Amino acid sequence: MIRKTLKALTSATKANLAQATGLSIATCGTILNELLETGEVLEDEQEDSHGGRPAKRFMYNAHFSYIACIYIKVEEFSHSLTYTVANSIGEHIESGYEEMPSVNATMIDRLIEQLIHTYGNIKAIGIGIPGVAHQGTIQICDAQELIQVPLAPQLKKKYSIDIIIENDMNLMAYGFYQKQQYDQEKTIAVVTFIKGSFPGAGLMIDGHIHKGNTRFAGEISFLAFGITREEQYAQLHQSSTFIPLAAKMLVNLIATINPEKIALTGDQVHSEQIKDLYNACLEYIPVEHMAELHMLEQPDQDYMYGLISMTLESLDYALQLVEKRR
Repeated sequence: MIRKTLKALTSATKANLAQATGLSIATCGTILNELLETGEVLEDEQEDSHGGRPAKRFMYNAHFSYIACIYIKVEEFSHSLTYTVANSIGEHIESGYEEMPSVNATMIDRLIEQLIHTYGNIKAIGIGIPGVAHQGTIQICDAQELIQVPLAPQLKKKYSIDIIIENDMNLMAYGFYQKQQYDQEKTIAVVTFIKGSFPGAGLMIDGHIHKGNTRFAGEISFLAFGITREEQYAQLHQSSTFIPLAAKMLVNLIATINPEKIALTGDQVHSEQIKDLYNACLEYIPVEHMAELHMLEQPDQDYMYGLISMTLESLDYALQLVEKRR
């Protein structure tokens, strides 16, 4: 609580922290002393005196620890790794991009090793994948060489730091949701249609990522459409059959989670098709329950924003991650 509040307030006195957290001033002082000793918190300029002893101010040391965030993208003719090193308040320190014929665990490990060698205070790694990881082992993935790889256990054993592996659509939905700055908890979805891949969705239900029992939630290409996956793939990649099938996928989402908004992304869907998709959904969904549809303008930025936010949360308070997202 002290960490999160200091990051939010930038600079605060013990009294400020006590008021914001509900903790006693004495407890805040004890915790601040511990964080000062490790260098995680720094003393700021003292507050102006109003006749008595000036109160000390404290600020979070943004450079006390860094995180490295990497996401894998699989496109029709290439694979890539996009990475960002960020400080403890989410400011970007370094970003980069590597394109390659295919991605495997060795390439990811090599990039992490380079980043840790450059920045010795990296305390957590966040990895976004186009697929599903259960207990750190990748089970479904568009990057074929990563399937059945226990990536998180391998990396954690080698580097002895926290490793988070999360579905790309969950991260994109989380980043998009965070940027909306809703006053109340909302339900939204982000759906992607990419050439050369099956579609997927990231779900935020009542303000929390919905992953499902085995983190399979959002794998909308496995919905029962009465056709084989090969036929589904072919129909999604033909202009004459894309709208009817894509609309059925959206209809299933709307009827199941009743989102306020569905953001669409991917090179298979274009802004001029939004109206057609909306009207096709209305053949099944009453208009009063229909979600707002719109294009996600900067999906890669939302993706990285979500990955950074989630990885930073893992440093703040691991129990909160379990409680909020189980």
